[in-house]
Amino acid sequence: MNSTSSGPSSDRPPDPSFDTVAVHAGDEADPGTGALAPPVVLSSAFAFDDAADAAARFGPGGDGWIYSRWQNPTVAALERKTAALEGAEASAAFASGMAAVHAALGSRLRAGDEVAVVGGVYAETLRLLRGPLARFGVTLRAVRPEDAVEGRLGGAPRVVYLETPANPTLAVTDIAAVARHKGEACLVVDSTFATPYHQRPLELGADLVVHSATKALSGHGDAIGGVLSGSAELVAEARAFGVRSCGAAMSPMTAMLIARGARTLGLRMARASTTAQILAERLEAHPAVARVHYPGLASHPDHAVAARQMRRGFGSLVAFELAGGQEAGARCYDRLSLIARAVSLGDTRSLMTHPASTTHASLTAEERAAASIGEGLMRLSVGIEDLDDLWRDLASALAQRS
Repeated sequence: MNSTSSGPSSDRPPDPSFDTVAVHAGDEADPGTGALAPPVVLSSAFAFDDAADAAARFGPGGDGWIYSRWQNPTVAALERKTAALEGAEASAAFASGMAAVHAALGSRLRAGDEVAVVGGVYAETLRLLRGPLARFGVTLRAVRPEDAVEGRLGGAPRVVYLETPANPTLAVTDIAAVARHKGEACLVVDSTFATPYHQRPLELGADLVVHSATKALSGHGDAIGGVLSGSAELVAEARAFGVRSCGAAMSPMTAMLIARGARTLGLRMARASTTAQILAERLEAHPAVARVHYPGLASHPDHAVAARQMRRGFGSLVAFELAGGQEAGARCYDRLSLIARAVSLGDTRSLMTHPASTTHASLTAEERAAASIGEGLMRLSVGIEDLDDLWRDLASALAQRS
């Protein structure tokens, strides 16, 4: 039937869903063999056809493989997948999440530049800013989220850096509001906790988005890596700095593992975030729990922002504070039998950690207090196990407090 509409053609197929993109992006059939799984190309170097071909590949705008520290076909396939998931022009993969953070910052900063850090961020990111980058003349300005969203950044930062939801308190910062007031600064967002399934910072005005691909993108606790996405120009500069110059190249085997995990990202995050929401509600009603931090709860101070900014749920991380402080936290921790006592997050299995004594132990007690990281705060990364099994483990651990 022919349409009589004068509007846009209805023949254009709708954009594929997130799950379809996760499966197919970057995983085109190998033209040489027809293999549906992208080959793992382990070669460190690639042959040239002749002298002219070699010169052309090294020349401006040169095309073709040269050396796997610069770029590798298997790693490039992962980069195409993550770019598609983020809605980005390009992505670059790195040896770790911190390598991606370093590339995002290092490629934009020069001596004398200032970084405005909005709210709480990962302790190792602060260590990078206060240590190596500070020695090269970069200064850090701490900015409260409420000031950033209202345009009170102060100074003239070259980079505005934020993490949302933040580690480990799950504070949520309004990305679009910060983007409106950033001026000429490059807005870098660490979106590891949300994943592209729940949040796409580039659509909200961010210039670069970074992920520890070790976490939910990989999802199986067997690979270390990082990815960075944004415009082709910014990503190329970050790749040149972090991969080509600093050598933080991702291995082809790691790229294969992360790409394989990313194909099921939507399925895993849908299950985990649904479970996390229910666990957060049950924890909030438990007498041993003083406070629960989860963006999906109406009691969360940033719930309205999260509901506007995040999609398909509120993520797989739940933080909660025990009334008895660190001593109660240690007792609860030791009583767990199903949930693994481990750092990291985004795994198929559920993991719990005590941030004050582990991931944020490098901060002073005053710095932790300023970041609302209490001594009794526990961070739970919800996996894909059965909800009732997880709740039984938590309830048993919480009930045995003496």
